[in-house]
Formats: sequence, C-alpha cells, structure tokens
Amino acid sequence: MWEQRQYFFLSNLSFLDIFCPTVTVPKMLENLLTENSRISFAGCVLQLCFLVALAGTEVFLLAVMAYDRYVAVCNPLRYTVIMNKKLCLQMAAGTWITGFLNSLLHTVMTFTLPYCNSNRVNQYYCDIPPVLALSCASTYEAEMVVLIFGGIFGVGAFLVTLISYVRIISTIFRIRSVEGKRKAFSTCASHLMVVCLFYGTTIFTYVRPSSSHYQAKDRLVSMLYGVITPMLNPLIYSLRNKDVKGALEKFIRKGH
Repeated sequence: MWEQRQYFFLSNLSFLDIFCPTVTVPKMLENLLTENSRISFAGCVLQLCFLVALAGTEVFLLAVMAYDRYVAVCNPLRYTVIMNKKLCLQMAAGTWITGFLNSLLHTVMTFTLPYCNSNRVNQYYCDIPPVLALSCASTYEAEMVVLIFGGIFGVGAFLVTLISYVRIISTIFRIRSVEGKRKAFSTCASHLMVVCLFYGTTIFTYVRPSSSHYQAKDRLVSMLYGVITPMLNPLIYSLRNKDVKGALEKFIRKGH
C-alpha cells in the first residue's frame, strides 16, 4: 500500500520534471543555436506563468511527499488509515491548484505594469526578476507580492518538509536494530536527496546576489533549476529502485 502511494506522488513529480524543461528548454535551444533570440509578448507571458506555476507546484508536492514519508516512518501501523486514497488525491490536486493560482497572481501583477524601457530580457527565458527589470514604472507592489506570497507559501512548504524530516530522523535514531534503521532510512533517502537538490539549486539561482559584471555567468547558473534538477530527479529515484538496479546489473553482466 505504501508503494502505491509512493508511486502516485512520484508520477506527479515525473510530470513536473517533464513539463518544466518543456516550458523553457525548446525556446532556450532555439536562442542558443540560431540567431533568432526573440519571443512574443504572449509567449513570454505563458512561459513565465507556467514556469512559476510548475516551480510552485513542486515546492508544495515535495512538502506533501515529506509528510507522506513522515507518516510511513513514524506511524507505519496507521499509514493506510491516515494516507487514504481520498486524502492523497486531495493533497495532489491541492498542490497543482495552489501552484497555478499563485502563478496567476504573480503573472497578472507582473504584466499589468507598463513596459517602455528595453525589450531585451536578460535571461534565457522569461522569469519574474528579469521581466520586472524592464518596467518603466515602480515595481514595488509586484515585488512585495512576490516577497509576501512567496515567503508564506515557500517558507510554509519548507517548514513542513523540515519538520517532517526532523521527526523522521529522530524516529530513526530511536530504532535499536541496524536493519530497522536501514529500512526506515531507505524509505526516504531518495526524496531527501531530491529535496536537497531542489532547494540547493533554487537558493543558488534566486537568493545569491547577481552581478552586472557577470551576466552571462548568471544566465548559465539560472539553468540549474530548469534543466539540471529535472534531469537528475529520475536518475536518483531510478537508482534507488530494486527493479531498475536489478536490470542494470543484468545489463552490465551481459556487457562483460
């Protein structure tokens, strides 16, 4: 039963890992491989909207998955009662709905501003900070909306994830047998790696100070979340899967 719930949430994460690069990578490759570095206003709006929506959805989904791991490790006997099918569907739907509603708010706040400065977005894709930098009006309200709602939702989801893993780790330390600790840790090791990768690349991309002297470097760093993270997530979960590891071992043996 736990594996069914795990694969249900993993399927949602897989969709995110497919959709997120689809929003940015095709246009990014076109810009890099050809001399056509243009994007229409409508295309920029849609790109920003879906990028923010998918990023927000992943933040909430990782928090939901952390709570799922917490219940599996700390309340294994009550897992099927707590994480029933209805609750899992509601939680998954809630992550997508909240992510897109949050994105809709930011998109409206961003593109209702007047843009009469340069139309050159200093980024490989349309994101909130580089687009706001082109406005000829005050961006204070839009920036405050990003700060407040991003803080509430982002910090809230991060705290759920952090508290869940603090409880998980404390529970694992109380397990006496080494085998019991290993099994408990194996249920959340992959997800913990994905969480660290996601928050690490996001913080490195958005929180670190940018430099006007190294704009090209800043644009390359911004590819971490949009390309590197979705690419590594399937590898992390696949290599932790017994069936995948078994098939890989058979393939290596045949090669020799």
